[in-house]
Amino acid sequence: MSNDWYYVHQLAVLAGFRLIVLANRIGCEDEFLRELHDELADELASAIARVQSITALERQLANEPDEEGLAAFQLRGEEECFARFRTTLLDELEMDFDTHEYRVNGGEWHYALSADCDGVEINYPRLVALTDAELGTLAPIVRAIRSEVGIGISIARVVYD
Repeated sequence: MSNDWYYVHQLAVLAGFRLIVLANRIGCEDEFLRELHDELADELASAIARVQSITALERQLANEPDEEGLAAFQLRGEEECFARFRTTLLDELEMDFDTHEYRVNGGEWHYALSADCDGVEINYPRLVALTDAELGTLAPIVRAIRSEVGIGISIARVVYD
């Protein structure tokens, strides 16, 4: 963020990747991959909206006095939110180790703890990342987004052992 043009650059890169994702979607024959492309395009649109908000606040600060400091405060908040921007395209797994519960994709909580005459067993599901073969042509695009923009992208499915 030391560069005055950092967010303009991020906006251009994000918009470019969104176009690449949408163009790549056209060649998909698999419905599952089309849905992943759609989800990624939507998430990139959300990131673009966040960056547009940042640039609008920067423009406002450059053109208007901010005596109360509200615009500067909003700008710092937007920048922090963008810096922490992460997305989950497939499954999300939350675990509460204190209560031995888990939930998948924001659904209901389930107990991972079971007990019988043989003892107590705790069995949590786990996330397994999709392979490059499963992602097809989307894999190099996701890697490029991660490295060039710094957005964390999770594409994993829940597996019950």
